[in-house]
Formats: sequence, structure tokens, C-alpha cells
Amino acid sequence: MAGLYFHIPFCKRICAYCDFFRVADLRHLGSVIEAMHCELEEQREFLHDRHVRTIYFGGGTPSLLPPKELQRFVDRASEIFDCTQIDEITVEANPDDVTDEWVAQLAATQVNRVSLGVQSFDDDELRFMNRRHSASEAVDAVRRLQRAGISNITVDLIFGVDGFGCDVVESSIAQALDLGVQHISAYHLTIEPNTTFGRRKERGLMREVDEEQSELEFRLMHDRLTAAGYEHYEVSNFALPDYRAKHNSSYWHGVEYLGIGAGAHSYNGLERHCSEQSVAEYIAKREYVREKLSESDHFNEYVMTSLRCAEGISLGYLSGRFGKSVRDRVMQIARSWIEAGDLRFEGDRLSIPPERFMISDAVIESLFEV
Repeated sequence: MAGLYFHIPFCKRICAYCDFFRVADLRHLGSVIEAMHCELEEQREFLHDRHVRTIYFGGGTPSLLPPKELQRFVDRASEIFDCTQIDEITVEANPDDVTDEWVAQLAATQVNRVSLGVQSFDDDELRFMNRRHSASEAVDAVRRLQRAGISNITVDLIFGVDGFGCDVVESSIAQALDLGVQHISAYHLTIEPNTTFGRRKERGLMREVDEEQSELEFRLMHDRLTAAGYEHYEVSNFALPDYRAKHNSSYWHGVEYLGIGAGAHSYNGLERHCSEQSVAEYIAKREYVREKLSESDHFNEYVMTSLRCAEGISLGYLSGRFGKSVRDRVMQIARSWIEAGDLRFEGDRLSIPPERFMISDAVIESLFEV
């Protein structure tokens, strides 16, 4: 089974933390949509597995599109690939786009999951991040979707924001729990160079929160959400039973996917490619940066994605795919992490306890082949 990703790179406003491929000028929106339909046809042979299980509309801000345009992509994909076994179609949305009219139109499509970019339920923090919605608009958006029968809703939250802290994080968690959403993605703020926050940091007007504060806020997220019945199944993701994000999980388990749109990435098991063009270049002609994956690349990617997830590494898979000597090397390095309680060794698997996910990067890097 494969995944299909549509990248809608347009935004009405650029958030202070965002370094994704995005464009604030909406004049080319229609032309980009038509170019994406062309690209979908052009890339019809990229996937070896032509059975599509999940579709994801990301961005940018896909909710800028009328839902009928989302459905048009689904319909075209169904003509090109075998989409008879699709069980998840997700659209990312900004809360202020989720009007009664938009939701009514969405309910008439095959979209069955909505990812709301809430980030915080605190108005001061939202203004600080240059979000274009208020906390009350975020609450209203969730309830509007629920009234329309959308029963698989995830909200994004950001923690680790300098100047706010645990009280604000706890308040946002409480509001998300009160709304009864099925899935919560909680991301630690990273200050990237080419962002408003990055420029503030350069001028000494902002800083990263320290390691102790990061750990406090991470543990707060973990403890509150797991106590409420959410599974901490990936570093930044929590789900009620049977509500894991299927499309995102496919990335972490090495499933093939085709990305459509300027800035979108694709992977077919052998190579990765990405369109890194401007919107104007993308409209004129699609070109790609291609990367062939070596054995070391495959190994490192398996280790990285597996240890970010609750299931961890399968030692049997390591032996079968990369050889017994690789398995033995991994176990030799892992011993010290196991003794420290940062890795679990149970049966055939090595995994990081979810409450220790904050140190996952250090564990993962120690196992990499260089």
C-alpha cells in the first residue's frame, strides 16, 4: 500500500516559526492547482505499489481550497491508481477557514480526517506566533466539524515557546481534552534561521528554552495525555485507540509515497525526489532533485524512523535486511542505553520508552552508520 500527498504551498499569512515551502501571494493558486493535476499524470509510474491507502492534503494551507477542489484531486487519483482500499483522507486546515459553508461542502467529499493547525489555545501565544485565528475560533472550528459528523479530528499544539511555559501548555492540553479530539500532535518549537523567530533570535530578542524547561513541558504533555487515554505512539503524536495517523505512520514505516506540488517529496523504496522550484517554475515545468539511497541510507532511515515510534526496531528485520553483523553492532551500542533505561529490550525489539522520547536523537545518532 502506498500514500499520496498533495502540497498546497499557499498561506494568507506567514507564521513566525514556519520554514516550510510556502507562498503568501495567492495570485497563482489556480495555476498551481492545474499544474498539480498535470504532475499527477506525469508521475503515474513513480510508485511501484500502485495501491493507494492514504491521501493527505498538506501545506501551506489546504483549507484555502474549496472542498470540491480536494475531491477533484481524489477523483483524478482514483482514475490513475487503485484507490479502492483507501481508508484515510486527511486535510490540514486553519481554524478560521473552517466556516459553516466550508464544513458543509467538506462533508460532501471523501475527506474523513481533519488536521487543525491550532498550535495553542492561548490568545497571547497565538499573536506571538503570528497565527491568524483566536483561541475561540479554534474551539468553534472543532465543534463545527464535530456537528457535521467529522469524527476523526487532530489538533496541532506547539510547546517550548520562550516566555509562556507550563501553565500555558497545561491550559492548551486541557482545552484539547475538553473538546474530545481523537488525536493530538505536540511539537517542540524549533527556531529556524529563515523565519521571523530566527531573525529575532539573531538580534537577541528571543531564545530557545533551556533543556530543563523543554523536559518539563514534554513530560507535562506526555503525562497529561497518556493519563487521558491517549497512546504516545511517536515522538510528537498521541492518539486514542484506533486513531493513529495512518498516512503519517506510513512515512515512519518505510511505505512508498508520491508527493505532488512545489516543495513536495516522494519516495518509491529506491529513490527520493523533490521539486524545489519556485511556484512560477513549477507551473512552467516540473523538475526534481533526485537522491538514490545507499544501503547505509536505508539502514539509518530505518533506525531513525523506527526509534521515533513506540514499536521501535525489529532485530529480526535488521538481521534479515542488513545482516547479522549489523544486528550485533546495534546490540553492542545499545547495551549502555538499555542499562541507563533509555532503551527497552523486549523479545525481538529495541524501543525508547515514550516518556524518554526527548532523548531519542542522541540514541538514534549513536546507532547510525556513517
